Amino acid sequence: MTNERLRRAIIVEAARLMYSRNQTEYYRAKLKAAKRLCKGWVKPTELPTNAEIRDEIQRMANLFEGSSRFDRHREMRIEALRVMRLLVRYRPKIIGSTFTGHIRHGSDIDIHVFAASTEGIESNLEAEGFDYRVERKVVRKHGEERVFTHLHILERFPIELTMYAPDKASFAFKSSITGKTIERATLPEFEAFMKQEYPDSDLEGEVLAAEAVIDRFQIYRSLLLPLASMMQGKQHHPEGDVLYHLQQCYVLAVEDLPYDEEFQLAALLHDVGKRLDANDHVGSGLEALEGHITARTAWLIEHHMEAHQIRDRTIGFRAHQRLKGSPDYETLLLLSECDRNGRVPGARVPDLDDVFDALRELARTCG
Repeated sequence: MTNERLRRAIIVEAARLMYSRNQTEYYRAKLKAAKRLCKGWVKPTELPTNAEIRDEIQRMANLFEGSSRFDRHREMRIEALRVMRLLVRYRPKIIGSTFTGHIRHGSDIDIHVFAASTEGIESNLEAEGFDYRVERKVVRKHGEERVFTHLHILERFPIELTMYAPDKASFAFKSSITGKTIERATLPEFEAFMKQEYPDSDLEGEVLAAEAVIDRFQIYRSLLLPLASMMQGKQHHPEGDVLYHLQQCYVLAVEDLPYDEEFQLAALLHDVGKRLDANDHVGSGLEALEGHITARTAWLIEHHMEAHQIRDRTIGFRAHQRLKGSPDYETLLLLSECDRNGRVPGARVPDLDDVFDALRELARTCG
């Protein structure tokens, strides 16, 4: 293999690692790709540039995602515009792939904000009903230690707000990819950019429509939290309340099918209707979840009680044959096993916020 062919192979392998989210940092992706292809150590100076790998990631995104990528990119820009307007007093500046166009599946929206503390920003986010997390990351570079504050907004498109001191608002940050000044835009600049990019669009109408969209995970949370105080009969549910049972079912579902978000949601949500209508918890649950789960998740929830009848051999022949005709028949039986086994007193389960974080990440990386 010639040096040029080897270099190209490293570019492709590093881009694949980053596109699939196995690696998130360019340097580590390059080292891992080089080690795999060269069967040994490679000088850092001989590795391809970050820009070459970024361009290859874009080629993969265009190849695998097609036209849907451009629709998603437009929606991400609308969401960025909405958030920047909400945080206008903190002089927001959009940076990264949402602005430049170098997005791929799982890309987030990156915005710089400038404030002395997170208090005011958090107040604005809470007033709008955003679910978010604050992260303080310690970075050591050139013998110095710095703390960077990030606010991760957990919405349809993940948003990362990086907070800097107010006196940094005019500072020219450098890109780790190109070494040049980062491309960024203030709110007025971004509004002008959007009008130029989409001259025939009703941007104001689209921003209003984006504000009306309800995050599906907020719906799940509102249905699940009240179940923590709803105890069940000890004969069939010795584990305790309904939420605890559903958290156990979710854990088992992740163990069975770790990359199947629809199945995991069915395990987590199949009993949410018990608080709404004890006589028809399946129907009432599906009604509350309508529009916020896929048809496949809804089908699994709809028939999870019949799956118990299959296990008990009490189901009618025709009903059983009808279910067997579904491509998700085996998955339905798996859901039944999670339901039956998720009844252990004292079992360890993750916090609900951690469950949602994992599901968001699964949706982000696996679609």
